[in-house]
Amino acid sequence: MSASAGRAEDPRTARTKERLREGLLDECAGRALAEVSVSAVVRRAGVGRATFYLHYEDLTALAVDACADVVHAAVDALHAWQTGPAALPPARPPAALAGFLADAAARGPLYRTLLLPGGGGPLGDRLHRELRARARAEREALGAPHPELVASAVAAAFTGVFADWLHGEIAAAPDALADQLWPMLLALHRSVGNGP
Repeated sequence: MSASAGRAEDPRTARTKERLREGLLDECAGRALAEVSVSAVVRRAGVGRATFYLHYEDLTALAVDACADVVHAAVDALHAWQTGPAALPPARPPAALAGFLADAAARGPLYRTLLLPGGGGPLGDRLHRELRARARAEREALGAPHPELVASAVAAAFTGVFADWLHGEIAAAPDALADQLWPMLLALHRSVGNGP
């Protein structure tokens, strides 16, 4: 690990990045990412273009950073039922899952730019990676068999279904999708042994 990797981010840098993320999200509230310019984002954020490029390679990199919360929200929503390491998943999805889907739908235009049908794209890659890591860690903690296999299957299924739903390939209200998705994910966990 490098010396800089072990240190916390400078507060000024964190504030600047937050302003840029907010500026991008505000700009994308009314139009697609492809219609947004760096000039518009920096103007809204109150920083210069040089500052933008000091922190981000391009608007896509900023957008992925700005949308990182959706990844954390998805992972947390899928695991909101857990009250302890030995807790068993409920038959019904946690309310946080439908809430997450409803929130994601509100930012659908931006997410669709970064999360392609089938789950590809920069946001899809990040979502898949974080879901896989969480599922694998949980299965390993429980001693459940084949943590790598099941974690990959769960991450791929959720990411793909979520992406296709955002792109209109799956017609369902957020709560209905949560009800349909939950037993499928549980079945993947149970298909090769006990798991969360």
